[in-house]
Amino acid sequence: MAVDRLLPTEESTDLLALVRDLCEHELAPHAARAEETETFPRDAFRTLGKAGLLGLPYPEQYGGAEQPYEVYLQMLEEIAAAWMSVGVGLSVHTMTSYAVASFGTEEQRARLLPDMVGGELLGAYALSEPQAGSDISSMTTKAVRDGDWYVLSGTKSWITHGSHADFYTTFARTSADPKHGISAFHVPASSGGLSFGAPERKMGLTGSTTTLVNYDHVRVPVSHLIGAEGDGMRIALSALDSGRLGIAACAVGLAQAALDCAAAYALERKQFGSAIADFQGLQFLLADMAAAVESARSTYLAAARRRDLGRPFTQQAAIAKLVCTDAAMKVTTDAVQVLGGYGYTRDFPAERYMREAKVTQIFEGTNQIQRLVISRDLLRSVR
Repeated sequence: MAVDRLLPTEESTDLLALVRDLCEHELAPHAARAEETETFPRDAFRTLGKAGLLGLPYPEQYGGAEQPYEVYLQMLEEIAAAWMSVGVGLSVHTMTSYAVASFGTEEQRARLLPDMVGGELLGAYALSEPQAGSDISSMTTKAVRDGDWYVLSGTKSWITHGSHADFYTTFARTSADPKHGISAFHVPASSGGLSFGAPERKMGLTGSTTTLVNYDHVRVPVSHLIGAEGDGMRIALSALDSGRLGIAACAVGLAQAALDCAAAYALERKQFGSAIADFQGLQFLLADMAAAVESARSTYLAAARRRDLGRPFTQQAAIAKLVCTDAAMKVTTDAVQVLGGYGYTRDFPAERYMREAKVTQIFEGTNQIQRLVISRDLLRSVR
């Protein structure tokens, strides 16, 4: 079922039509098979790139589409509903490009952004480490200045697009200061000393490759430092605010897909001489699913509009990520219930949606971390 969207301009309405056409003909028909065979959807990202969708929120002068986040996130939701791995990948790529777009020099933006958001290149966000997940300050990957170069050594973990990305926005320690000793770097995939672990064997999003990334004395020029030394923590947290909105939108897209699957099945499946959609108990379950999807969508859109207005949105982004991903987990679980035994089989996509929903409560900051962010921001405002 097509979502009735409220978009701000005729241009964004045309963009929605383009995205829906790509979803119907280029993404959705390939999703189930690619997830089953754990095939990375590189061609899908090339298709999005050729359509100008890899740089939706970034300035036109650098190859982007210069769309407000309110529009970008709704396009992202549509893509995630068609193929969750591609939606999450687009969200990660957008977050990966954010450091240069928002904190890079004008020279860096002119040199790097056109290729990063113009369509052909795919990015990865290298922040987490085996012992530094939610606690970024415990990061141990190091970057040591050596003349006109930085030499990076260490290991990053849980990296989406690991081994497939063309560049890695990498965070490394340049001093021992827990909070002000982390810096950000643009690391091309062609850099010597860069290697990758075996793909993680995951419950869901099996088409989206996730690996360790190893930095064995990787040399990058000083010109690839993003911001000043010590700005990395600020850059990482700022990027995560926007990235959490991306995951929120993806989660809503997944929940919408599950709701559509359940509603269609309820109209077709007959028991006791009637479609199961005629039974009030099931109608109420579908109504609760629809209410969860609609309210979650409103939550991420409210946060996006604050971002577009230049207002603080850290708390609202955390709330959106929490609400939307919890809704996705509940709605996809309920969709399996609506389909009954068939929901537990791979003949229908409901079981895949349920498996994919779980990780949305974990990455881009666990939902426990979101509660910490929300409570701290709330208490700070009332003290």
